[in-house]
Amino acid sequence: MTEQPLSEHTADVIVVGAGPAGSTTAYYLAKAGLDVLLLEKTAFPREKVCGDGLTPRATKQLVSMGIDISEEAGWLRNKGLRIIGGGVRLELDWPELASYPDYGLVRKRDDFDEQLARQAQKAGARLYERCNVGAPIVDDRTGRITGVHAKLGEEKREVTFHAPLVVAADGNSTRLSLAMGLHRREDRPMGVAVRTYFTSPRHDDDYLESWLELWDRRGPQDRLLPGYGWIFGMGDGTSNVGLGILNSSSAFRELDWREVLKAWCASMPEDWGYTPENMTTPIRGAALPMAFNRQPHYTKGLLLVGDAGGMVNPFNGEGIAYAMESGQIAADVIVQAHARTTPAQRELALRNYPQVLKDTYGGYYTLGRAFVKMIGNPKVMKIATQRGLTHPLLMKFTLKMLANLTDPTGGDAMDRIINGLSKVAPKA
Repeated sequence: MTEQPLSEHTADVIVVGAGPAGSTTAYYLAKAGLDVLLLEKTAFPREKVCGDGLTPRATKQLVSMGIDISEEAGWLRNKGLRIIGGGVRLELDWPELASYPDYGLVRKRDDFDEQLARQAQKAGARLYERCNVGAPIVDDRTGRITGVHAKLGEEKREVTFHAPLVVAADGNSTRLSLAMGLHRREDRPMGVAVRTYFTSPRHDDDYLESWLELWDRRGPQDRLLPGYGWIFGMGDGTSNVGLGILNSSSAFRELDWREVLKAWCASMPEDWGYTPENMTTPIRGAALPMAFNRQPHYTKGLLLVGDAGGMVNPFNGEGIAYAMESGQIAADVIVQAHARTTPAQRELALRNYPQVLKDTYGGYYTLGRAFVKMIGNPKVMKIATQRGLTHPLLMKFTLKMLANLTDPTGGDAMDRIINGLSKVAPKA
């Protein structure tokens, strides 16, 4: 096969990774008239480890992108969060806000990501699937990234792509960021998610279910673990059942979390069907990079979005909403920079991206890091679940806090408290 003309491999912006962060970035860039290359290492549809549950925050992003989120299009709506722990079962509806819809969604990641990528394509982004990006192309004189080397198609044909700006949307492993010298901050929390699917009569649940007490009952003594369990009905005959665990305790490295998930499922009522013979996929795990665990978010022509920049919410492990929001923010910054007339002016605009992110999430993520440290202590976790869950008003506040669902202006007293705390917390 002959090499394609250079113009086909040259663009205004290269986006590496067509997950929610990359596809959202590419969509908004293309919509604004920029020439965008969206490079995805696998082919759609493809699987990703995820809870598949979307909060109203993520739902808002889908609406903004013009995605058809009707039930006819295969989306299952949910009313809120069911919390179980401390002997209490509490159903909390999503708050009624001006800024966000009052419902969430459920959709399997194997075609959720494809919907976003196709929407970016419709907007004009040029998508290359089976495009495995390797080393960055760096200008020897300036140290700036000016493109990427890649292997394309099943034949792994070596190609180069060129652009003055590159967006790293290549997930937690983000080889591109590492190649540009950006390493993970060890002082930021990390989580792990493990999940599987079961055929189950509970598949039609209209609440996302979260178990705040995660007990390991396999040893001589029961042990409360730093994390939570979830059960999300998929509406297709199956449930997504998984665990989210924080690295804030000694148990994080000691335990085989796949075995913990099996043991937790075995403790469920038999008629729910969470038994080995009803399991439809193997148990899979993935890292959850939280609270800006890789910085700076812009350097030398490279912007980080989503998991590559550690955007996962430390309060609840939610990543999709923040992946999409950071993609929209990055696109907006790039579009503004693109319109500047000199390289110095463009650079000034681009260097503002980390600050915009810090202004948007910094204080809230700082609160989240404190929360992670607290619940890493089993005694604190036990008191929180036993005392907190019996106070519906306190739990309503907690839901708003954990899901980051408040109205920035004109909200209720709870909104004002959460917004105030986020404003005064250091934006690190």
